[in-house]
Amino acid sequence: MQTPINQQELTNLMSVERKNIFAIKGAPATLVGNPIKVGDKAPEIVASDNSFQDVKLSSLNNKVVIISIFPSIDTPVCASQTRTFNKKATELSKDVAIITISKDLPFALGRFCAAEGIDNIHTLSDFKYSRFGLEYGFLVKENLLLARGVVIVDKSGVVRYVEITKDIVEEPDYNKAIAAVKELL
Repeated sequence: MQTPINQQELTNLMSVERKNIFAIKGAPATLVGNPIKVGDKAPEIVASDNSFQDVKLSSLNNKVVIISIFPSIDTPVCASQTRTFNKKATELSKDVAIITISKDLPFALGRFCAAEGIDNIHTLSDFKYSRFGLEYGFLVKENLLLARGVVIVDKSGVVRYVEITKDIVEEPDYNKAIAAVKELL
């Protein structure tokens, strides 16, 4: 099982900084961690589901996986992104799994899903191990939340699509993401 990042790993991953990629309401932000790229083998992630159980990305083998990344479910844009992917899930094959990941606590994600009737996607929290943000390059240095974006992993575990929105207030390009998924089926 994956463990929390030790101090040396944290120092190494935090030292990889990227600027001029993402902004927070117009203010430039710094992304830290290994930037994931199309063609990379998707790093294993272990994140907590709504019942605080660990879930591995590899548990979704033999599926195309859409990873919807956002800062906090308790904001309008993040809530809209989650609702949109929940709706899109009904239009896709059973060979596609959609997970959302943020640094929200699992019970906040569970509360939102229960209130909104979200039941077609898997919500995960990176709060416990904090590896997703660093190993996929989505951690925002200034607030230690995740940047907004989408990563698509094919059935063999290879990254086939990466989007980081230009600003935290922008939603991802759902049409491009879904088109990328359909090319893999």
